[in-house]
Amino acid sequence: MISAVFLTHTAAPSGAELATLRLLTALARDGRVRASVLLTADGPLVALLEARDIPVTVWRNDFDSRSLTIAGSGPLRLLGGARDLMRLGRGLGAEVSAAGADVVVAQSTKALLMGAIAARRAGVPLVWQVHDRIAADYFGGPLAFGLRVLGWLAVRGVVANSRSTLRTLFTPGRRAVVAYPGLEPGRAVEREAQRAPDAVRIVMVGRLTPWKGQDVLLRALPLLRHRPAAVTLVGGAFFDEEEFGDRLRALAAELDVPVEFAGHVDDPTDHFAAADIAVHASVTPEPFGQVVVEAMRAGCAVIAADAGGPTEIVRDGRDGVLVTPGAPAALAAALDRLIADPALRARLAESGRARAADFGIEETARVVTGLLATVLRRDADSTAVPR
Repeated sequence: MISAVFLTHTAAPSGAELATLRLLTALARDGRVRASVLLTADGPLVALLEARDIPVTVWRNDFDSRSLTIAGSGPLRLLGGARDLMRLGRGLGAEVSAAGADVVVAQSTKALLMGAIAARRAGVPLVWQVHDRIAADYFGGPLAFGLRVLGWLAVRGVVANSRSTLRTLFTPGRRAVVAYPGLEPGRAVEREAQRAPDAVRIVMVGRLTPWKGQDVLLRALPLLRHRPAAVTLVGGAFFDEEEFGDRLRALAAELDVPVEFAGHVDDPTDHFAAADIAVHASVTPEPFGQVVVEAMRAGCAVIAADAGGPTEIVRDGRDGVLVTPGAPAALAAALDRLIADPALRARLAESGRARAADFGIEETARVVTGLLATVLRRDADSTAVPR
């Protein structure tokens, strides 16, 4: 059995962390990987892990990862933060050794830097499970380049959450796979048939942060010829981004569009089940887009941004509609088309449910287990002493 320590810097229940929770649960069921989690911050994820009997350790420290953000950190602060992360990595090496780990799996860019030091001190290989596109449009050019180089130098294997993410990485000489963040078998969802145009309900699920594009949906609403009966934004603000939520509420009031802000929920299934149309509107290419799959599985007709991971999920016109990112007029045109045509919505929703079945967590676990086994086999071969 492979012993793997999954390392991350945050315990906030964001998309990547919830995807990891599902993966760890599937690995435990499969039985070929004994996984534990090492966190450098406390938070709601700890209770979620413990509820599933997944071993978790919170390594107490005085580093506040929230103070080190892409938008709010200049070069000097980033360098200082890198130094602090390396210092944490030195201490984490002992935790990795104590856990008897065969491999460390870094779950974020900050965890990559910590994990590079920790894995080296523990004498085990490092795998990077990449949940973000390491691209200039998110990290900025110099930092993205530095992260690609660090990843290539430090890791033995890469697990990317989409082909779009994988294309942003340097992987020559490294084992690299795509493991889509699959969903767990869901509870049965009872929902109404697609409603008449004047009764349509729209939902958008995602963290309240500028790149997710909730403002694009708000700006599209006044452009509609067919007004929906209800629009709901589901999601909370993490990582000190509460100000953006306030700006969205002010924008909704300014545009005089009726929008419900439902806040964060652990499981958005009921919100999807209550809606006819689900909107994904990220203005920066989404690494994967698991809410797109969740919406399809729940029977929504889906509109998604035509960039990044969603283009690997949605087949335009077949099981959803793709629109130009960041373009309220394009989103409004797609919404008008779907609102006016219940039969089209029903056809897209039916095909979307079938498509969502292609993204299961058991397949994710199979791919990750295979990657870990390959990395350890190669590591053993490279360190074997010839007789």
